[in-house]
Amino acid sequence: MQVFGLSGQIIKNGRAASRLLAAQTPNIEAARRRDAVARWLRARGDGLNAEQAARAVGVPRSTLYRWGKDAAPKSRRPHRVRPKTWTPALRQAVEPLRQDFPMWGRAKIGPLLRAEGFEVSDATVGRMLAELVARGVVQAVPTLRRRPYARRWTAKRRFARRLPRGLAVTEPGGLVQLDTVFVNLTPTKAIKHFTAYDPIAKWTVGKAFNRASAQAAAAFLGKIVADMPFPVKAIQVDGGSEFMAEFEVACQTKAITLYVLPPRSPQMNGAVERCNGAWRYEFYETYDLPSGVDQLNPILDSYQHLYNHHRPHGALAGRTPAQYLARQSARTPPPSHMS
Repeated sequence: MQVFGLSGQIIKNGRAASRLLAAQTPNIEAARRRDAVARWLRARGDGLNAEQAARAVGVPRSTLYRWGKDAAPKSRRPHRVRPKTWTPALRQAVEPLRQDFPMWGRAKIGPLLRAEGFEVSDATVGRMLAELVARGVVQAVPTLRRRPYARRWTAKRRFARRLPRGLAVTEPGGLVQLDTVFVNLTPTKAIKHFTAYDPIAKWTVGKAFNRASAQAAAAFLGKIVADMPFPVKAIQVDGGSEFMAEFEVACQTKAITLYVLPPRSPQMNGAVERCNGAWRYEFYETYDLPSGVDQLNPILDSYQHLYNHHRPHGALAGRTPAQYLARQSARTPPPSHMS
């Protein structure tokens, strides 16, 4: 029976209860076994022999002896599992097909693979798709059907990588953070402001666009490379669509490593989020600005210069980013001609 109309809170609590029960099932089974062993021992203490007491408990005697030594349930996973039979070439063919057709299963992808010359059954394709779902590379079809908004499928990232846990950066340009902020210039005119921020040197680059598109992000990347006084080696972005497509191609062309944050983790982009606040409150809400981006961006460049060369920064002991970089450059010894 299927029940309709349950509130989201009830469904959420039900799922939590199911996960809790699944997590405690081994402990429940171990307690049941220990109880059976205790009742068997009590029956033997009342004068029954081992076989009679086992029949009274309803569990074979050999099983009770085994439970008496260790009541914890053993894994039923076979010692020798079936090895994966697919080749790397087949794996490389399945994944792009599933990315291009996210609602298709083994019955549709299998014939496409056989048409390409692969000798593979639908069952093998199904196992490969299950592995992709388990690894989080693709989403399961039932999940997409339950979430209509997820059907707006975007192309798979070809160049970007997930930001490694614990990545340490010690030099300017080692990992520049990018983000966008929505700004209302007038009640009828809104723009997208792109911000780049280096957490080491506290150096920022900004530019305004009419909309946040991948083409705009690619153009902004050129400004980042030109305006930052140090080589940009890696960039960190969230999962926004503006940081895909042309932007990924631009990063790859410029040999800049592109990292993507895990979902729902804005705190990992905290440095550029704080810089967004400076742009919003110290620039957009302080000056009378034109409503067109062509007239706005020259003024924006002036504030960018002010921020980097004249605005003291608390994290730099009151120095400006430009002063910090000049001091670091003076401390770095020149390369030896003997090396």
